[in-house]
Amino acid sequence: MEAYAPDGTTTPPTTPPTTPPTTPPTTPPTTPPTTPAGNPNLAQGHPATDTGHNDVYTAGNAVDGNQGTYWESTNNAFPQSLTVDLGATKTVGRLVLKLPTGWGARTQNLTVLGSTDNNTWTTAKSGAAYTFDPNTGDTVTINLPTTNTRYLRLTFTANTGWPAAQLSELEAYAS
Repeated sequence: MEAYAPDGTTTPPTTPPTTPPTTPPTTPPTTPPTTPAGNPNLAQGHPATDTGHNDVYTAGNAVDGNQGTYWESTNNAFPQSLTVDLGATKTVGRLVLKLPTGWGARTQNLTVLGSTDNNTWTTAKSGAAYTFDPNTGDTVTINLPTTNTRYLRLTFTANTGWPAAQLSELEAYAS
């Protein structure tokens, strides 16, 4: 059967409108990229030890990536140290130290040491007072001379907010 338009020409058969596809478009791959971030935290998730801790506030809390957990040394027993094994010798140029958000302001005195063998230690940053202030996120940044180290050690000698060393996160970066 042929159909004719009012002007006498034939019209092609009509085709039904196309329907949208029933399957959604493919999503991007869920595998992480193979290239790590440009300046990852070298300490996170690595083994940490301490010279003493109070109750459940162990050294591992300082490298777990959670600012809500923390390490607290033995009370009234300064100096106290926290040591992190980076797993291999790495270049470290900056530390970021954190306390849980919302704590009262306090100043902690500490020294930063580095070692490639966990026996011989070199001072990367001499003892100094660092103020953790809730108005600035309870965070302190310590810039270091470029240091090649496998082990990082923080030795605390005082804390104005509590009779023990306290640290929520020890983050180590190449720059």
